Amino acid sequence: MEKTKIQWTEATWNPWHGCKKVSPGCKFCYMYRDKDRYGQDPTMILKSKTMFGQPLKWKDPQLIFTCSWSDWFIEEADAWRNEAWEIIRKTPQHTYQILTKRPERIKDNLPDFFNELNNVWIGVSVESQEQVNRIAYLNDLDCITFASFEPLIGEINWDENMNKLDWSIIGGESGNDIGKFRYRPMELEWAEKLINASVKNNVKCFVKQLGTYQANILKLKDRHGGNIDEWEQKFQIRQFPDKKLGTINTTKGQLTLF
Repeated sequence: MEKTKIQWTEATWNPWHGCKKVSPGCKFCYMYRDKDRYGQDPTMILKSKTMFGQPLKWKDPQLIFTCSWSDWFIEEADAWRNEAWEIIRKTPQHTYQILTKRPERIKDNLPDFFNELNNVWIGVSVESQEQVNRIAYLNDLDCITFASFEPLIGEINWDENMNKLDWSIIGGESGNDIGKFRYRPMELEWAEKLINASVKNNVKCFVKQLGTYQANILKLKDRHGGNIDEWEQKFQIRQFPDKKLGTINTTKGQLTLF
């Protein structure tokens, strides 16, 4: 299994890797950073030779962030996606979290059997007010839907489409003080505003991290502000969607999803 330190999931699965930047949130992409470290071209979208069928080997239920090094709905993966959907259908014990910046491609690239699946969550990245329109593409999907407000690089106003979400993830940007892959500020007021709106509108909320900017200001031990024990209590909220999906025992503790 591909273990991960991402707080809102347990494992990652990358049937393909590589991506192309489409919005401001992509500026300091961690995949670009890591590919740069390995001397690889991050814009080359390639089918994985070793990881494509990995979930078939994982017998115990896992919460899986899907395509963490790409985008499930990226056009260059059209030839492989149906095969990947089949893997999801054959592994109902797992829960797949699919996060995209290409929501306009979602409904045209769902399998015919999508409504039979009970193990897929679909979300969109919304880093500032400019990307809020992505959320409307989740309307009427027969699955858990969510928005990842990370990296949160601008204040966001809650709207009626957000009321239809099952889950919101909030996080400041990670990065370095020098070099090509830095970080932008997330103001605590922006995060608090989204937390309060989520709670008010019965949308489960998960604060992932405060980000490197706030970690520096607050002199936190975790350099990216990901240790919940270091935060003010009003930010200490890590909920999961409560639709009936059972319980997943993970290395990060028991995630009760109903």
